[in-house]
Amino acid sequence: MPSYTVTVATGNQWFAGTDDYIYITLVGTEQCSERTLLDKPLYNDFERGAVDSYEVNVGENLGDIVLVKIEKKKYWVHDDWYCRYITVKSPSGDHLEFPCFRWLVDDKEVVLRDGQARLPQDDKTRLAKQHRQKELETRRKTYRWKEWQPGFPMSIDANRHKDLPRDIQFDSEKGVDFVLNYSKAIENLFVNQFMHMFQSSWSDFGDFETIFVRIKNTISEYVMQHWREDFMFGYQFLNGCNPVVIRKCTKLPDKFPVTHEMVAVCLEREMTLEQEIEAGNIYITDYEVLDGICPNCTDPCTLQYLAAPICLLYKNAQNKILPMAIQLGQTPGEDNPIFLPTDGQYDWLLAKIWVRSADFQVHQTVTHLLRTHLMTEVFGIAMFRQLPAVHPVYKLLIPHVRFTIAINTKAREQLICECGIFDKANATGGGGHVQLVQKAMMNLNFRSLCFPDAIKARGVDNKEELPTYFYRDDGYMVWEATKSFVSDVVHIYYSSDERVQGDAEIQGFVKDACSFGMQDFDHCEFPKSLKSREELIEYLTVVIFTASAQHAAVNFGQYDWCSWIPNAPSTMRRPPPTRKGLADVQLIIESLPDRGRSSWHLGAVWALSQYQENELYLGMYPDEHFIEKPVKEAMEKFRKRLREITSIIKRRNEGKKLPYYNMSPDKIPNSVAV
Repeated sequence: MPSYTVTVATGNQWFAGTDDYIYITLVGTEQCSERTLLDKPLYNDFERGAVDSYEVNVGENLGDIVLVKIEKKKYWVHDDWYCRYITVKSPSGDHLEFPCFRWLVDDKEVVLRDGQARLPQDDKTRLAKQHRQKELETRRKTYRWKEWQPGFPMSIDANRHKDLPRDIQFDSEKGVDFVLNYSKAIENLFVNQFMHMFQSSWSDFGDFETIFVRIKNTISEYVMQHWREDFMFGYQFLNGCNPVVIRKCTKLPDKFPVTHEMVAVCLEREMTLEQEIEAGNIYITDYEVLDGICPNCTDPCTLQYLAAPICLLYKNAQNKILPMAIQLGQTPGEDNPIFLPTDGQYDWLLAKIWVRSADFQVHQTVTHLLRTHLMTEVFGIAMFRQLPAVHPVYKLLIPHVRFTIAINTKAREQLICECGIFDKANATGGGGHVQLVQKAMMNLNFRSLCFPDAIKARGVDNKEELPTYFYRDDGYMVWEATKSFVSDVVHIYYSSDERVQGDAEIQGFVKDACSFGMQDFDHCEFPKSLKSREELIEYLTVVIFTASAQHAAVNFGQYDWCSWIPNAPSTMRRPPPTRKGLADVQLIIESLPDRGRSSWHLGAVWALSQYQENELYLGMYPDEHFIEKPVKEAMEKFRKRLREITSIIKRRNEGKKLPYYNMSPDKIPNSVAV
């Protein structure tokens, strides 16, 4: 009697094993095997991390095995099981791999295709086409779009993490519980001693060190020592947490009437301000998106304030970026003075603090939340809805959406919800963050997610003009490496542009992301179809880069740059100054966050900057969704290039007091998971 050797691999994560009954059916081109219980007497099968082999006897040859059906049936109580893969050895000695990498829950079955990636037009048999169609029908019922807030990108239809499909939940929800993590952070940092004085002010700047001392590191300590200095203020626009707002100033806006006489003392090249602008030495940051946003009012006992400043920056002869003029509101006038370095030291310091606070708000809500977390969720949901597991683009993208929908759902459940943790410390809490995302969506379009386009649009692409813009330089290297890898994979499966045009599933993927995920907003300019391999390569590079490198660049530096609270105030308790000559140390201290909000802020930036346990970094693909040798060779080529980039960045950072490593591939997780 012919027999097939079936090998089953159970996952290594917590609770992956099961005591339930596991049945298998082999589906061949000729016929199917009988439903067979996989069981070894006196042996505990399907333990976590186990690889078990079984013999499946058949009456006659089944032909070529095209599908494997797995069923899990309750033994005592339902016990979820995570299956990594199944291999089948035929009587003739042929080996077939069936990647799974999914959970079996309740009594539901899973039907697997063999591991070879196929485009929809390559499936010729009725059985293969039906399997493909059924998988997508099931997915579309499971992964549904939902509008969390009007004007937002669409998100998953689930109110709580536990409502998500099991395949996209965290392995351990406890590890990403924001309430637990923040409380743990506050306890670890020994700042809970200040919580009983929640609304009391600090005594002076040195007083902040009493909570800072527990978390300082090389960069954060340097920030603490130099935060008042203009060079530190300017440097952060290039390589801090939010290195995406600085742009070249080609013409002073009418709303910001800076004159040459105001800033002449700052200029070093014996040129007028207009000539410096012409020469490309003037840069600007404008936080207009904050204008009109309602500040947090969840605590009626403590008023909080927001500003929408504009800051003019000068590249001096030493290529340092220095602030030269700050206006704290969008409308010029007597009650909205332009602050200058020649003003009193505390007037100037307070103006810079207001800019840093505005930058913090935009960073957290726009740069970080909207443009990495929420955008990756859009791509992830569209992928699950439109691409079956056999599709090469599904196999390519699945590592880069790992846990993203879960972390976003957890954030909506605990962090950015009404009365959530975000409200405790942030000036844009209490609904301001919702308004901010809605406004920022008006400037979010597909080209702004393409790294080279975004850099060029801000006029900061010239390395000779800005030689210390490491975010740009490292980002270019990682973008090109990622694009090269994506190109290699795309060319393996798409021999022509016509193959892209004829792929109904990939066209459905991009259309779903635009028409549903981005709600077909006119301004978003997301493609609804792809006409060439080059367009597909760019699109997939955007997805992977956004989820990996861009998120890493704007997330993991929070600990470094925001833990010294005067450098990144999460809220301000006094209104922006409307006149010069009023600021002193006391006013600044009274403007900065109180003890309680400082504590929540510290807990937040500490928790958000932590890497996940067993983090998977860019280029690491332990789940072998692809079995084809050319793809594995492309992966190794990608990893080699990433190692080279890591070495380049490491050499550049040697001896630097302010090393930049947020775009170093060895510190870039594959996906948005924190």
